[in-house]
Amino acid sequence: MESSGQCIAVVSGKGGTGKTSFVSGVGAALAQAGKRVLCLDCDVGLRNLDLALGLTDRALMDFSDVAQRRCSLDSAVVEHPKLPGLFLLTAPARSRGRPVTEGQMIDLLHEVRKRYDYCLLDAPAGLGSGFRLATCGADRCVVVTTADASSLRDAQHTVMELERFPVGSLHLVVNRVRKKMLRQLHATIDDAIDKAGLPLLGVVPEDDALPLCLNRGVPILLAEGQLCSSAYRNIAKRIQGGRVPLLRIK
Repeated sequence: MESSGQCIAVVSGKGGTGKTSFVSGVGAALAQAGKRVLCLDCDVGLRNLDLALGLTDRALMDFSDVAQRRCSLDSAVVEHPKLPGLFLLTAPARSRGRPVTEGQMIDLLHEVRKRYDYCLLDAPAGLGSGFRLATCGADRCVVVTTADASSLRDAQHTVMELERFPVGSLHLVVNRVRKKMLRQLHATIDDAIDKAGLPLLGVVPEDDALPLCLNRGVPILLAEGQLCSSAYRNIAKRIQGGRVPLLRIK
């Protein structure tokens, strides 16, 4: 069976931009659209994608076990009980033994493409070895930033580390946008697009329901009526090639 799925690395230059919530939300939206989606946590020692998905303590094996042939991919992934088609492959809880090499990750993602329509890789913050592991075998990258100046500058540095990706395979998401910032946001986004040279994939509003859902272990898309859920669904449609206007934050 030939590889057909897409692997998308979700990255940022600094922490606190909301990558993990983004991966959880967009992954859930793609699954609700009928796709088979694997959310892969690449943050060794600091994993929390399982919390965002409400799958804490369900995953017994991690991506290093699969990449280093200690178990099969099918035995390591966990399917969400309330979102059919949404799967998690978690990161090791701590570093142990030899780290996974980029070659091993590339082989793992080749296998992932055969079984899933989309794989969203939740990269650790920064531009170190975890970032390189998350991006080495990806087809596309989404750079997640907030609207503040330091985050935008880090996003620009991140883009410079992704030069191997061809035009059209890098995208920008402006996350955690407060309503009161919307009036000045257009100029901020235009500035970010100009400096980073990336097309805008979406704008996600700040949502006070997110930490509440996180604490309860409930994916935000299962909490109806949340504004960021609409943004995640729009982004999921764009990832699939649909043309959807940017979300208006009222």
